[in-house]
Amino acid sequence: MPTSTAKPTACLALADGTVFYGRGFGAKGQTTAELCFNTAMTGYQEIMTDPSYAGQVVTFTFPHIGNTGVNPEDDETADPVAAGMVVKWDPTAPSNWRATQELGPWLEKRGRIGMGGVDTRRLTRAIRQQGAPHVALAHDPDGNFDVAALVEAARAFSGLEGLDLAREVSCTQSYHWNEMRWAWPEGYKPQTAPRHKVVAIDYGAKRNILRCLASAGCDVTVLPATATTEDVMALNPDGVFLSNGPGDPAATGAYAVPMIKGVLETDTPVFGICLGHQMLALAVGAKTIKMNHGHHGANHPVKDNDTGRVEITSMNHGFTVDSQSLPDNVVETHVSLFDGSNCGIRLADRPVFSVQYHPEASPGPQDSYYLFERFADAMAERALQKA
Repeated sequence: MPTSTAKPTACLALADGTVFYGRGFGAKGQTTAELCFNTAMTGYQEIMTDPSYAGQVVTFTFPHIGNTGVNPEDDETADPVAAGMVVKWDPTAPSNWRATQELGPWLEKRGRIGMGGVDTRRLTRAIRQQGAPHVALAHDPDGNFDVAALVEAARAFSGLEGLDLAREVSCTQSYHWNEMRWAWPEGYKPQTAPRHKVVAIDYGAKRNILRCLASAGCDVTVLPATATTEDVMALNPDGVFLSNGPGDPAATGAYAVPMIKGVLETDTPVFGICLGHQMLALAVGAKTIKMNHGHHGANHPVKDNDTGRVEITSMNHGFTVDSQSLPDNVVETHVSLFDGSNCGIRLADRPVFSVQYHPEASPGPQDSYYLFERFADAMAERALQKA
């Protein structure tokens, strides 16, 4: 319960009947989703606008959420995609020179529910012990909640297994991207001298991934998640990028895997991130499995098996590639130092690789940018071989 005597204005009901009360902010109404926790100390705006969080309510373990406000430059997509957010302390007025708006009104305008005044440590422990629960989150300024109906709504939520969400968050038509990474003092500048043509498949692509590709010298054309091999190769790309995204990789793989298999037959360099990593793994014959509570945070140590180097990475995934199912021609390149789960693969016989984590999020801050350079180098080498 909130510490004040005021009537609660928000309610979080878990499918097992556990109920949390708090103070609502952002949009009013009700939503159902899977509940996950994120341990990042910064980047709440990027997290809420990351398409990979479709179908999920995010519990933030860091208590100071909202203190830097929001601004248009930090959106990873046009609008928040996460279903809602749960925080320890109510968002305060922002104290940051880049802020253009407070978190609460920003969420309200975009139809996303926020809830403060929650014991997020207790909630996080519950998620770790029992797995990511199905929940119903409601915000009513009058504090009128039908708790039994909320619990029933949480129980009725179908969950993310077997759910293809990439199609819902993907672009509907192709577009060109040339904006590079943010740099002081200019901000975002365009790539004016690209060296490589890249086709990026949008399963829920974050803008900063596209910026990193542009900064690595790529001229990027983005295609919808349902693009075929013919659609991709008609653009005569030097390389193909498989983006991050939400949902069950096996469900998205129904249409994505045939396209990827076709691209692999052309020996075109391929680079995948997050869901793109899982799609690539499925395309080469591996399997994916649902995790207990997933990996969500900006402090995950990952070991590069090739070099022994450890990277501090940003992660957001509830499914993982089963390393025991990797075929003989696939090399496991990266592993999580938290639980040993797979975090990267490469094909032994062609310039194809992928990682489970998000190198564009830069928590290291530059630990993982080499992956974009590796992709560019692979395209340059392939061009020399063709010459």
